[in-house]
Amino acid sequence: MRTTTMHDDRVYSHLETPIGRVLLAGRPGVLTGLFVAGHEHCPAVPSAWKRDDDALAEARRQLDGYFAGTRTAFDLPLALEGTPFQVTVWSALRDIPYGETISYGELARRVGRPSASRAVGAANGRNPISIVVPCHRVIGADGRLTGYGWGNERKAWLLDHERWGPSRASA
Repeated sequence: MRTTTMHDDRVYSHLETPIGRVLLAGRPGVLTGLFVAGHEHCPAVPSAWKRDDDALAEARRQLDGYFAGTRTAFDLPLALEGTPFQVTVWSALRDIPYGETISYGELARRVGRPSASRAVGAANGRNPISIVVPCHRVIGADGRLTGYGWGNERKAWLLDHERWGPSRASA
């Protein structure tokens, strides 16, 4: 008899994108993580996980559309795994429209914690499903790009891509 563990149904896939190779993680049909592969914040893939591009095919398709400039919103089943506060912050990120930005202070106000912009920033930085949950759309109160775990050059690329489309973002 085989004993199952919590990670037996976990799958992963890789996708080449204009900002680098990304690691997609989840369960069949459900996305739980999106990271720049090889980056310091990218988790190691546990040996129990199975590579299965088909199980994450819809996420791959929608990300391809996003990077091609033909998709401005994601419609994917997500499993946000974090503390209740983190999940509240990550859920609020999904309400920031494509091509727009808000400050950390504004995000704190939106989650009902107006004096907690640092805590909101910390939760934002731990977002496990970047791009789909658009933490790159949060900027400093002075308009500067700050605090992006994948580097401000990638944050700038994503924001330019959303403002001007794929042809201008890659220039």
